[in-house]
Amino acid sequence: MNTIKLDTTGTNVKMIAHRGLSGLERENTCAAFVAAGNREKYFGIETDIHRTLDGKFVIFHDDNTKRVAVDSMVIEETTFDTLRSVRLAERDGVKSRGDLIMPTLEEYISICARYEKAAVLELKNEFTASDVYKIMGTIDKMGYLDHTVIISFCLKNLIRLRKRYPNVNAQFLLSAWDDKHLQSLVKYDLGLDIKHTAVTEELCRKVHEAGKKVNCWTVDTVEDGRRVIGCGVDFITSNILE
Repeated sequence: MNTIKLDTTGTNVKMIAHRGLSGLERENTCAAFVAAGNREKYFGIETDIHRTLDGKFVIFHDDNTKRVAVDSMVIEETTFDTLRSVRLAERDGVKSRGDLIMPTLEEYISICARYEKAAVLELKNEFTASDVYKIMGTIDKMGYLDHTVIISFCLKNLIRLRKRYPNVNAQFLLSAWDDKHLQSLVKYDLGLDIKHTAVTEELCRKVHEAGKKVNCWTVDTVEDGRRVIGCGVDFITSNILE
C-alpha cells in the first residue's frame, strides 16, 4: 500500500501525518513516525500522550491497549514498565515485529527533530497542571518547544498550558463548531483543529478574521482534501494523504 497524493500546489496548506504515517505503519509507533519523517510533503507528525499509573508518559491513542495491542490494559491504571514491555500488533492484528512498542515522549520528539518535522502532540484526557508542565519541560530540555504544537479536546489542558507557556503553538480540538468557541480561541490564543466534516468556508473565514489558523482531521480521501482546501484550511491531518 502507498500513500495517496493530494495536490496542494498553489496553496499554503501544510500536511500533518496522523499518529505518524498510520495508513502504512502501526499508528503511534516509531516506525510510523519515521515513515512520515522520510516523506518531504509532511510538515508535522501528530501523536497522542497519556499518563501512566506511576506518573510517567507513553505515546498511545486509546485509553485501553486492546485495539492496538490485543492485550487489554487501561493506560492510566498500568505502570510504565508494564506498558513498555507490551508488543503491539501489526495493522493486520498480528504480533510479528519486536520493534512495535509504545514510544516514549523523548523518542517521538527525537524523531521529529531528526527529520525536521513539527511535533503535533495531543494531550489525551485531562492532565493536571503539574503533568502538563512535566511534558513541556521534557520538550524544552530537548530544545524543541519552538517546533511543537500542543492540541487537546480538553480546554482545561490548554488553559493550564497557557499559564506557563504563553507562546507555544496550541490548537483546540473540536468535533463540531459553535460560534461560542471563537471566544476561547481568542482568549487563550489558540488555533482550531476540527473534524473535517464540520469545516465550511464561513467557519474558516471567521477563524481567520480572528487571526487564528484552521487545522482539520482526519482527511483520508482526495475528494475530502480538495473540499477542505477550497474552504480555506491551513493544515490537513491525514492517515494516508500526502
